[in-house]
Amino acid sequence: MFNALASLAQRRGKRVVILAAILFAVAGALGGGVAEKLDPYGADDPDTEGVRADDRLEDAGFREATVTVLIQNAAPTEAAGERRVRAIEERIKSDPDVAEVTGYLETRSPDFVSKDGDSTYLAVSLKPTGDKELQDAGTRIADELEGEPGVSVGGYALANEQVNKQVEEDLRTAEMLAFPLLFLLSLLFFRSGVAALLPLMIGALAIVGTFLLLSVASEFGSISIFALNLTTGLGLGLAIDYSLFVVSRYREEIAKSGPGLEAMRRTMATAGRTVLFSSLTVAAALASLLVFPQRFLYSMGLGGALVALLAAAIALTVLPAVLALLGNRVNALAPRFLQRRAERDARATQEGFWYRLSRFVMRRPIPVATVTATLLILLGLPVLGMKFTSVDASILGGEHSARQVDDAIKAEFPPNREAPVRALVANVDGTAPPQFQAVVTQVGQNLGGLDGVIQVNPPRQLPNGDAVVDAITASSFNSDRSRDIVREARDLPNPAGAEVLVTGNAASFVDFQQSLKDHLPIAGAIVVIATLIVLFLMTGSVVLPIKQLVMNVLNLSAVFGILVFVFQDGRLEGLLDYTSQGALEQTMPILLFAVAFGLSTDYGVFLLSRIKEARDNGASDSESVAIGLERTGRIVTAAALLFAIAIGAFATSQIIFIKENGIGTALAVLIDASIIRALLVPSLME
Repeated sequence: MFNALASLAQRRGKRVVILAAILFAVAGALGGGVAEKLDPYGADDPDTEGVRADDRLEDAGFREATVTVLIQNAAPTEAAGERRVRAIEERIKSDPDVAEVTGYLETRSPDFVSKDGDSTYLAVSLKPTGDKELQDAGTRIADELEGEPGVSVGGYALANEQVNKQVEEDLRTAEMLAFPLLFLLSLLFFRSGVAALLPLMIGALAIVGTFLLLSVASEFGSISIFALNLTTGLGLGLAIDYSLFVVSRYREEIAKSGPGLEAMRRTMATAGRTVLFSSLTVAAALASLLVFPQRFLYSMGLGGALVALLAAAIALTVLPAVLALLGNRVNALAPRFLQRRAERDARATQEGFWYRLSRFVMRRPIPVATVTATLLILLGLPVLGMKFTSVDASILGGEHSARQVDDAIKAEFPPNREAPVRALVANVDGTAPPQFQAVVTQVGQNLGGLDGVIQVNPPRQLPNGDAVVDAITASSFNSDRSRDIVREARDLPNPAGAEVLVTGNAASFVDFQQSLKDHLPIAGAIVVIATLIVLFLMTGSVVLPIKQLVMNVLNLSAVFGILVFVFQDGRLEGLLDYTSQGALEQTMPILLFAVAFGLSTDYGVFLLSRIKEARDNGASDSESVAIGLERTGRIVTAAALLFAIAIGAFATSQIIFIKENGIGTALAVLIDASIIRALLVPSLME
């Protein structure tokens, strides 16, 4: 296979490059507008009780309020304020997608009056149920009321729209920051201007190609817009990795025998083989996310696996073709000092910093391994206090109206009214209305008796005979007590002739966490088994894959510990420009597990391949490790630094869990390439 790829690059290089350019143009034209086709975050599991309840409510015509209109400086209890609120209500009701508007004028409830009595809000229910339609309707209402003094629009529908726009802006910001810096550092690490352009070329091809594939996938299912962040960062990072692997090896080979088919064959048989195994490991790790039913996670898995495979495919076809066409000109546009370094890099095998470091470490394997492992374990200790939260309007910056409205509702109005524990009382036996009303009343009394429930609203009858009972809790929906209330409510026995299904924000939080726990063992097994198989096929060793798994676990625990220390505990808020939620977003450990596990194995594959090559060429065990580290130390460090910049650029994101993901992934690759590769690997190998 690798001989065939080498022959393709050497003999038909121009055709490959021309075809790649055509495909890039087509993918850019067709996939450029992918963001408009993608959906919001997405945390639902269809098999959970909350989603089943929501589906039945939706089928019965019940519509939850998804737009909140805050009206300030308009006391609803006074005549002038009432007239103003009523006029705004009429404007909202004129929208064809509005199903119902609920506020003080309809209920006369003090829940809709602010503490100072000077403000109120309207809960707007919409007829559509799809995310796209909800966003469009919410945006239209916001546009209709734009410029109205003292009026702000928020709620679920508008928050989703504003998050989508923020993600697009964050992508552009990250790209503007990352690309110039990546090029400058690539010039230093790749030793020439021509070579420095190659990873950007590979990354652009892989990213645009993945955008096209995600656009196609969105026609067959729901894909989260957050997949674009991972696709962009991972595509750039892997393009850098694979380009460094292939270009550095090609330089070695042409330094020995000059450019030509033989140099390309040796490059593909070594670096090409490493890229293949590496991409399979990364893709398998990310594909493990496909087992989760939540849109956010499976979309990340799909985008990550696609971009990993595409980056490898391009690095094994287009990149060799470009190198074959360039020949020695791959070293062009380089200052003289970089040319000298490139020549030294291509020839040295048993001298240099990394060779000496590995020898130093292997003379003291037990102390170095003990100190290094202890450091990683200490960094990971904060994981023991890890807490989780979910996604709501608070992830937006303060300049967004959805965040402003959310903050105002929480601060100025009776708390938790917008996020009740909702019980759907399903009339499964067709009980007559008088008898069923008694059943519904009993359900309300049972809910009111739970510790932490401060109010039970009057039940609402639905056209299909069911009823809805809302219980207001004293604590926020993501608090431990609210989640306990959901569990206790679900443990209550069903009354005769009825089935009670509990939903609401707190129930969704409980269901989400349980769904993650249920699917995590399968995803973890996929990652572990795939890693073991790929590394065994590459090395022929049983011990080395297990050692790699242990090091990956140490790396991940350290990264999670740092994230808890920073984001959960609220440190570096000024430097990183965020407001701590007092917890980590609940999918972040799973996403980071897949991404960081795959990337850590990526560098491990590269190092082990050079160690194995040296051993196959007759070097002793210790010498093989030293040679392997010398040949890969600079490249892995450079790749990790460039990757950290590519993915770490998302630390500038205004969405806190995107910031967590960018910083966490950057930390994972930097720790792996420095502490683990330079110290732990050679000491454990010895």
